[in-house]
Amino acid sequence: MFKEALRELVEKTEGGQASLLMDSSGIALESFSREGVQVDIDTVGVEFSFVIGAIKRASEMLEAGEAREMVVCTAKMLTIIRMVNDSYFLALTMSPEGNF
Repeated sequence: MFKEALRELVEKTEGGQASLLMDSSGIALESFSREGVQVDIDTVGVEFSFVIGAIKRASEMLEAGEAREMVVCTAKMLTIIRMVNDSYFLALTMSPEGNF
């Protein structure tokens, strides 16, 4: 159901590699990876779901409001995580020189 939207997100993003829709417990609803991409987007989502929980708690403790978007930039990839609602998030990985 979401596969086409995730594919379009990756293919229309300069440097896009993979995308994922996941619930906050780490269960993927759908994912898409460009052919030949070495990124395991499901593992990225599971690992970052723990980070998302920590960021949500920190923003609540700081009374900073709801965390909506997170960006993690490493030497090999850039990952953008956007909360869809309290239970689901969307993740997009791209090459570090990509353009979102």
